Amino acid sequence: MIPPLSIVWNPSEGIDLGFFVIRYYSLMFVIAFGLGWYIMKKIFENENESLEKLDSLFIWTVLATLLGARLGHVFFYDWEYYSNHLSEILLPFRFDPVFEFTGFQGLASHGAAIAIIIAMYYFSKKVMNRPLLWVLDRVVIPVASGAIFVRIGNFFNSEIVGKETTSSFGIQFIRDHFSARDAMETTQMTSPKEAYHSIATNPQFSELLQQVPAKHPAQLYESFCYIFVFAILFFLYWKTNIKEKSGFLFGLFLVLLWSVRFVVEYVKESQGGFEDSLGLLSTGQWLSIPFILVGLYFIFNAEKPIEV
Repeated sequence: MIPPLSIVWNPSEGIDLGFFVIRYYSLMFVIAFGLGWYIMKKIFENENESLEKLDSLFIWTVLATLLGARLGHVFFYDWEYYSNHLSEILLPFRFDPVFEFTGFQGLASHGAAIAIIIAMYYFSKKVMNRPLLWVLDRVVIPVASGAIFVRIGNFFNSEIVGKETTSSFGIQFIRDHFSARDAMETTQMTSPKEAYHSIATNPQFSELLQQVPAKHPAQLYESFCYIFVFAILFFLYWKTNIKEKSGFLFGLFLVLLWSVRFVVEYVKESQGGFEDSLGLLSTGQWLSIPFILVGLYFIFNAEKPIEV
């Protein structure tokens, strides 16, 4: 039975300007990086750092996020496929069975986190001339804010959905249940856009709707929790002296953000990966555990830098 408060979710792809469509998912990334740049600008000003270095930081962070997230998905979640389609790892095209523009389908936050840490190591040595933990303690604040909007983007795309539920939190994700092919077959349309629109306007829509189970909006659960992760880090940096303890904010970020991810995974549908081999936990949970442990290490070993 469909929950009485269930929401039917079938948004458009984006804001149609006529000559161009601003996709919501892309827009959320722009907001995430834009807000991150603004937050980091305030931090640089507070630390009396040159804003010229901020431009380099922004470029390195964007590249690391996108490349790391892509490679993370490839190696952590879908290596079986990409090992036989190597060209599709970094190209937004599919050549088999026919040539098709696919975009980059699949980004993993664990991969992005690893790539950002590596990029910050280079940035701290070559650009900032500051200790790595000094940079990480500060960059995690805008990263936490960005995570909020990335998950909202996932929600607009109806991806990374939760498990079926009979609770009032359930949302019926039309595009999750009716894949592009199913939607076209159901409505006898020739394109996914026409098919999804047809489902929403079909006189028999209520009958079609009965086929769509309500699921947890796991993306929104994560996004909501990340607001608190960001707020805690933001408050501690600006209102306390905790930033003087090298590595504390970075460690706290790892513990809080990946603990949220670990818990929310319990209501998420499987994203694939190596969970079938290990059992007990999902791939996302297994990948989160090392981050949490590393975070605890930095929290308990954080020390004030020695004054020279």
